[in-house]
Formats: sequence, structure tokens, C-alpha cells
Amino acid sequence: MPSFDVVSELDWHEVTNAVDQANREITTRYDFKGVDASYSMKAKEAVVLEAKAEMQLRQMVDILSQKLVNRGIDLKTIERGSIVEGNLRATQEIKMKEGIDQAEAKKIVKMIKDSKIKVQAQIQGEQLRVTGKKRDDLQQVMQLLKGADLELPLQFNNFRD
Repeated sequence: MPSFDVVSELDWHEVTNAVDQANREITTRYDFKGVDASYSMKAKEAVVLEAKAEMQLRQMVDILSQKLVNRGIDLKTIERGSIVEGNLRATQEIKMKEGIDQAEAKKIVKMIKDSKIKVQAQIQGEQLRVTGKKRDDLQQVMQLLKGADLELPLQFNNFRD
């Protein structure tokens, strides 16, 4: 029986490359001359931005967003934290969302069932397994999910005939 998995994954290597590029850019930019500002990775879950002022943090978020897009990472995966100011420093944590949470998975399953396509969708942890009798039905589901306005980017893998 044909099936495929719906997942939301990040290429952490590309995220690291984007952070490194952003770090290089702020060392060469004129508006960051003499400013101690930096990006750092926090154990494959977040990027921490540090600067002297809140205005600089906003510029740094724009730089990081641009680098992520250039590297093929969807901006739906980032979740900005609040800006914390103290000791003449401002920091902000940007979480990188990976995996499909339970509420979003239920929403996707409901969307598939409401479409009346003859397939089964099951939640398996942080991914969904979609099975059906015909390959064409599975491709219809893929098109449905690609066209849907969801809060996270989806990838389709493990397609089996």
C-alpha cells in the first residue's frame, strides 16, 4: 500500500552556515563598527543575538533572516523571543521550530479528511504517515498540503509504492 511521511525538518548545517555568514557580515558593516555584537548557536534549538542596543538587535534579526532565506530555510521556522536588556547589553533568543506539534498535526489530519480524498492519515510522534490505495490520491494530498497556508514548512519523504 503506497504511503509517505509528512515532516517539518531543518537542515542544521545550513542554519549554522547562515549564522556564520551573519557573524561575518556584522564585523564588516559600517553601522556595526566598534560594536560588540554577535550571533551564537544554542545546542540545535536556538540562535542567541547579543548587541549593545535594541535597535542593533532588530538590524541583526533582519541580517539573519536574509541569510537564512539565501540558504533555503523557510522563515516560518523561526520564532522570535523577547528582547532582554541589562548590564549595557541586549539579547534576544530566536528559536528554530522543528517537527510537527500535536495541535498542528490534528489540524493537518482534519484538513486531509475534509478533502474527501481516500487516504488514511496517522500521527506518529512529530510526523504524519499518509497511506492510500492509489499513488494519485497521495499526490493529491501532497498538492493539498503544499497549497494550504500552514504555520510551518512541510517536507514529504519516505514515499513508498
